[in-house]
Amino acid sequence: MAKQKTEKTNVMRILDQKKIPYTPHSYPTDGAIDGVSVASILGQDPACVFKTLVAVGSSGAHYVFDIPVAESLDLKKAARAVGEKSIAMLPQKELLGLTGYVHGGCSPVGMKKPFPTVFHATAADLETILVSAGKIGWQIQCAPGDLLGLIGAATADLIV
Repeated sequence: MAKQKTEKTNVMRILDQKKIPYTPHSYPTDGAIDGVSVASILGQDPACVFKTLVAVGSSGAHYVFDIPVAESLDLKKAARAVGEKSIAMLPQKELLGLTGYVHGGCSPVGMKKPFPTVFHATAADLETILVSAGKIGWQIQCAPGDLLGLIGAATADLIV
């Protein structure tokens, strides 16, 4: 009997190439689905499932912020974390062109070019975290130290 082959996203290929262990998770994509629902479907604590948000600073520079799916980004704290006067969320229509990812499938790994990335401080305290695998319907779970090290991410208090 043939072994079922798991679909690989670019994020998974990058993790494989860098020899970073991860567990892929898939979920049904019937209609719009939010991060808290994804966590529930996967049987995960929403505090361990992170959403990737892209913002632009007053300087025009772009930044990536990863926070737990049930939380909201505090724009003032985020600006402080990256040394900007202020930041604003990137308009959704600009996301694909800038990152190569669509809304709902944006991952901090494998963007078209690297951007300064900051995870909410709780990520460092968790055994594993989940982030998008770069495609709607897929998440990857791995050790936060491995993931943050790969993308050169910092941590800070980012939530409201």
